Amino acid sequence: MWRLDRLGRNLAALIRTVTELENRKIGFASITEKIDTSSSSGRLIFHVFASLAEFERNLIRERTMAGLKAARARGRKGGRKPSLTAKDIKTVRALLKTRELTVGEIAERFNVARSTIYNALSERQR
Repeated sequence: MWRLDRLGRNLAALIRTVTELENRKIGFASITEKIDTSSSSGRLIFHVFASLAEFERNLIRERTMAGLKAARARGRKGGRKPSLTAKDIKTVRALLKTRELTVGEIAERFNVARSTIYNALSERQR
């Protein structure tokens, strides 16, 4: 395995996977951390490193959540910018009322997918 934290989402999953391998008489070795669970000392190191990997993941998650919360407090909003502006959606509605163009042609004109047109129309009706 390249890295220990790639093997499982959390400590329980890591231990479960390595235990399943041991039950099938398969040893686990991590290239990066130089861990080999075929020995007692290797299993000890595995559990220590697995705990540290989970701790690191939790720290990253906490920092990310704190950063998102701070950004929201500053008025920032995450996610992708809308493909169509409010003005574009008005234009789309007007084009649809004339019935001269299909939704596909309108989508092509705005360089978006047909589903984007439908989604934008349904979001504005709410």
